[in-house]
Amino acid sequence: MKTSLRFSAGSSKGSFRGIVAASCAFVLLSACASFKGIETSGKLRQPAEYATTESLPDQHGQWPDIKWAQAIGGAPLQSLIDEAIAGNPNLQIAAARVAAATAMTDAADAASRPAVSASLDSTYQRFSENYIIPPPYAGTYQTDNALRLNFSYDFDFWGKHAGELRSALSQGKAAQAEQYNARLVIATSVARTWIQLARLYAQLDLNQQQLDVSARVAHLTQLRLDAGLDAKSENQQTRQQVASLGAEHEQLLEQISLTRNQLAALLGQGPDRGRQIERPVLPADVATALPDTLPLELLGRRPDIVVARWQVEAVQGDISSAKAAFYPAGFSSIGLNNLLQSGSRTLGAGPAITMPILEGRTLRANLKGRVAEYDSMVATYNRALNDALHEVADQVTSLRAVTLQSEQQLKATQAASGNLDLAQQRERIGTTNMLPALAAEMTLLSQRRVDLDLQARRSDLRIGLIKALGGGFDAQSQGLAIEDNSTPLNVSTIRLTQQ
Repeated sequence: MKTSLRFSAGSSKGSFRGIVAASCAFVLLSACASFKGIETSGKLRQPAEYATTESLPDQHGQWPDIKWAQAIGGAPLQSLIDEAIAGNPNLQIAAARVAAATAMTDAADAASRPAVSASLDSTYQRFSENYIIPPPYAGTYQTDNALRLNFSYDFDFWGKHAGELRSALSQGKAAQAEQYNARLVIATSVARTWIQLARLYAQLDLNQQQLDVSARVAHLTQLRLDAGLDAKSENQQTRQQVASLGAEHEQLLEQISLTRNQLAALLGQGPDRGRQIERPVLPADVATALPDTLPLELLGRRPDIVVARWQVEAVQGDISSAKAAFYPAGFSSIGLNNLLQSGSRTLGAGPAITMPILEGRTLRANLKGRVAEYDSMVATYNRALNDALHEVADQVTSLRAVTLQSEQQLKATQAASGNLDLAQQRERIGTTNMLPALAAEMTLLSQRRVDLDLQARRSDLRIGLIKALGGGFDAQSQGLAIEDNSTPLNVSTIRLTQQ
């Protein structure tokens, strides 16, 4: 650390004392610990460093709206999500974290402000005849009163309190963003579970139709067996199919009950609440287009990325505070003891200076820990950005694939429907019996179940894409944006430069 001293001419006695004082100051300042050689290795990555043009092309779409659930399940789904946000324990935990972070910010801010305290002592005692108390008080009982008013202020020369406040503010911002992320996770979980419940009910309907058709087939095969027109094996095969569909029916009922229980848990309610949920219906397909400049704007649209970025900012404040400990810490204090009578008044004032002379190893170890934490937070941020981009790409890829599958499946369903029409025509004109028509109907119902699964998957993927795009979160509008996402931390730079 560089230190310069200047002296002015004066009396020999004064000059000598000034030189001694300045020399002592020079020695003390020179003895301060050094953080030279402690450097960071973490570097915040930027969206431009990722190749996304082909996977995530501009499609002139819109970012999800905060009320995206309305477009998927209407008022019933939105109502369930609002209930879950109000009552889910995980969100209550997130809210408590925000409150704790706010308290930390208040404490850090208070440390940088003047402190005033007052005290009153009153003691009734006998003064010794052989102590420092002179007559006429010696040997008598008296009341000793003291009223104190104390004022103190810590001058933040090197930015210690500023760093602590920066860290606390950033932790508070991170906690707020984390709360939004928890809301998003809960909302999308409710929506996906709701979609699952709708799929199960639709599958149950189709299963019931298959059961009805199979029962008719079993009845006809039994009649043909009794008439000697069919072998017993064909009748047993039909009975096996009926039993299998019956078992599947019970399995679907079980899954419906479990899904209702899951929804009740997400709402933060008991299992009976799940039984009261209105039966949902799968939403119609809606084309989803990606917004433009997706990678860049994703930084402020994903609450988990915003959390990670504020955590980096918080550690930067911790490092600033840790570096400030390498310098002298000084404060001025004033103590005022003032009884009501003017003759009893006392007044004292003086500076206090703390020099980190023999704490170098401890200070360097603490700073190294903060720097390591910074590198870890940078890596966490980079991972969050990387995962977010891949999550969006995965959802887009799967949506494209399931759309193509649905187009092919539609052709299969249309062919099965045409085959059923032909079989029913042949039955009507008497060229065949009812069994081929029933078999064709079973085939069509099986194809419709595949259609149903694909429709439910498209809805689930749509919700997944909404989640991957942030679910309507906007850091700018919530006051959680960090304007400069590329500012690196240089540990060797502070208000002073050590050399």
